[in-house]
Amino acid sequence: MLSVFFALFLLAGCKPVKVETENRTDAAVEESAVIAQAVNRFAFDLYAGYAGEAGANIFFSPYSIYAAMAVAYEGAGGKTAEEMRKVFRFPESKDSMRRGYASLYGDINRQGKKYALNTANALWTQKDFKFADEYTAVAERYYGGKAENLDFVNAADEALKRINGWVEENTGGRIKNLIPSGMLDRLTRLVITNAVYFKGEWVRQFNARDTREEVFKVSEDKSEAVPMMRRTDEESLFNYGENSLLQILEMPYSGGEISMLILLPKNGDMKSLEENLSPEKFNEWKSLMQNQRVNIFMPKFRFERKYFMAEDLSGMGMPSAFSPQADFSLMTGEKDLFISDVIHQAFVEVNEEGTEAAAATAVVMKLTAVMPEQPIPVFRADRPFIFVIQQAGGNILFIGRVSNPA
Repeated sequence: MLSVFFALFLLAGCKPVKVETENRTDAAVEESAVIAQAVNRFAFDLYAGYAGEAGANIFFSPYSIYAAMAVAYEGAGGKTAEEMRKVFRFPESKDSMRRGYASLYGDINRQGKKYALNTANALWTQKDFKFADEYTAVAERYYGGKAENLDFVNAADEALKRINGWVEENTGGRIKNLIPSGMLDRLTRLVITNAVYFKGEWVRQFNARDTREEVFKVSEDKSEAVPMMRRTDEESLFNYGENSLLQILEMPYSGGEISMLILLPKNGDMKSLEENLSPEKFNEWKSLMQNQRVNIFMPKFRFERKYFMAEDLSGMGMPSAFSPQADFSLMTGEKDLFISDVIHQAFVEVNEEGTEAAAATAVVMKLTAVMPEQPIPVFRADRPFIFVIQQAGGNILFIGRVSNPA
């Protein structure tokens, strides 16, 4: 089977191509909400697979993975398409899927925001290999995935440098060498890239002068000294709630359209929190929150994760796409492509001013052969916690776990 390389790149300063969007009618908003719900379901499904990595930090962009795989799904047929649809919960109607994605894409790329948030898609094709005109037209019209020719057959190293250089340049240098040397070869025929980048400042920033080193309980028998930010002033007003399992805190970014939600397990019981984590529970926990004064203690953190996801996605229910029996015939008219590997790399930094996040994913395919009288609650994140960065409409852009901020 021909080698095709799908890549999802979360990029700073990406320049999205305009897609076919109708006015954001009630129907379009509803269809984009369906896509957002599917992204969120996939986010928690994938998180559950990584939760077993004891002591590991977790961070990825479910939106970025979903977006690039949606472009791949447009080229899938038969059992392969059915399995992909179930894993990613793509709408049964491709027309609805396209309109919903295009509407969400347009909303993310809306101008005049008080934060940086952009997304883009692109196709990098083997220069002398023929893809179905309908496939490339749909990719560009609804997903902004305009194709550019490269020569993987005779100049794979140059193609690698071109794409990796594009990734590094458009992530402000955050993501380097995403595609390993040798990943692209003479069998490669296509690279699909998705870009999404976010940088925002807290509405209520922390004062760096109040940050001081404190103990973070990594586990029962291990602690680390980390820089702990704090807000205990009268203006420390945030959406906050709690129950017997967790404390939940929402910290908005400037503009009020993006926020970080932090899920802090009580008594350090991360296992119980993760076992209960689902879109339904997440919404239930969000409903607990009320705007009130909260004394916040939160670590600064910065880390990067890289995942090789072929086995993960196959195990989630789409093994056909990774086998010689894969059907991506809507791309080429032949069943000659299959996915050989998927790589996802992500970066996040949280400090007194706000948050910056970047990520990249690559999918490689190859040929076959409050009440005022109550005490002020204390939100002390001095133990592992889960965090989610989402749009006001609920679309999860990033999800992660801080096991060790050091």
